[in-house]
Amino acid sequence: MSQQPAPEPSADLPVGHVQHQVTVPESVPMVILLGQRDEALRAVERGFPTVDVHVRGNVIALTGPSGDVGTAEKLIEELVSVARSGQPLSGDAVDRAVTMLRDAGPERPADVFTTDILSARGRTIRPKTLGQKRYVDAIDSSTITFGIGPAGTGKTYLAMAKAVGALQARQIRRLILTRPAVEAGERLGYLPGTLTDKIDPYLRPLYDALHDMLEPESIPKLMAAGTIEVAPLAYMRGRTLNDSFIILDEAQNTSPEQMKMFLTRLGFDSKVVVTGDVTQVDLPAGTRSGLRVVQEILDGIDDVTFCRLTSADVVRHRLVGDIIDAYERWDATTQPTRPRRS
Repeated sequence: MSQQPAPEPSADLPVGHVQHQVTVPESVPMVILLGQRDEALRAVERGFPTVDVHVRGNVIALTGPSGDVGTAEKLIEELVSVARSGQPLSGDAVDRAVTMLRDAGPERPADVFTTDILSARGRTIRPKTLGQKRYVDAIDSSTITFGIGPAGTGKTYLAMAKAVGALQARQIRRLILTRPAVEAGERLGYLPGTLTDKIDPYLRPLYDALHDMLEPESIPKLMAAGTIEVAPLAYMRGRTLNDSFIILDEAQNTSPEQMKMFLTRLGFDSKVVVTGDVTQVDLPAGTRSGLRVVQEILDGIDDVTFCRLTSADVVRHRLVGDIIDAYERWDATTQPTRPRRS
C-alpha cells in the first residue's frame, strides 16, 4: 500500500492541516476493506471526526489536522492487512482498532485481528480486542492463567477455544470443565430429577460453548470416553489431573478453601485457566470470594499470570460495556457510604 502526501498543502487548508492520499493495493477488494454498506468506512469517519475521508476507486484521500491524518493513515494500513487475510471488517472491529492505535501500545491491531485460535464448524475464533489477545498469549505461556473481568469479555469462550485446540492437536489427553454450583440470586429449591438433572443447569454455558466448537455428535462419544469431562467443582476433590487442560469457570463463587483445593489438583503436563468476574459474587454474606483472595496469595508467583479484562474488551452489544462502566461509577460513589460488615 502506498501513502502519498499531497505535493503542497492547498491554500484553502487551515494552518496545521494536510492532505494525504492512500492507494490500496489492487489485490485487496475495496468491498472488504470498506465493509458491508460501507460500515467500516463509517467507523473510520466516526473515529476521526476532524478528518475528511474521501474514497475514489482504490484511493483514499484524508484531509485534516496533521496528527489525526497520520493516525488515520496507520489505521487504514492496519485495516488493509486485515482485509488482505480475507477477514471481513465490521464497524465494531474498526472502533477497537482506533482505540488500540490511540493507546499507542506495542501490538498492531492487524496482529490482534488475524490471530487464529481455533477453526471450528466453518468459522475461525479469533481475539477481538487487545486484552483478549494478551489473555490467549498468557494461556500459551503460563501453566496457570486467571482471566478476570466483566461479562462479555470472552474469558470462558476463549479459554474453551484454546482447550479444544490443544485437545485436537493432541497436546493434552483430557479436557476438564468445572464450575461451582452456586445459585445466582434465585432460590431454585429442590429441583426434580436425578443428580445430573439438578447439576446440568449450572453447567449449561460450558456445554453451549462445546457445541460451538465441536460437532454435536462427537461430544457424547468424547464424554463417554472420559476425554471431555464437565462436572461441578466438588467433583474435583481428591484428584490429581495429569495431561489435562482444566478450566474453572465462575470462580468468583468459590470460597478460598475451594480455590486452594482446585489449584492443588494440578498434575504434570497440565494447564489451568480460571475465569470469573469479582463484581458478580453470589456467595452467602460474609463469605470471601476465593478469586479475590487468590490474587493476594499468588501475586508474583512464577508461571502464574493474572489477566484483567475491562469493559473495553466486551464484545457483546455496545451497551453492555456502557452498562458495566455505569455500574462501576455507581459502586465508586455508593460503596464508601455502605455499612461495613463485622
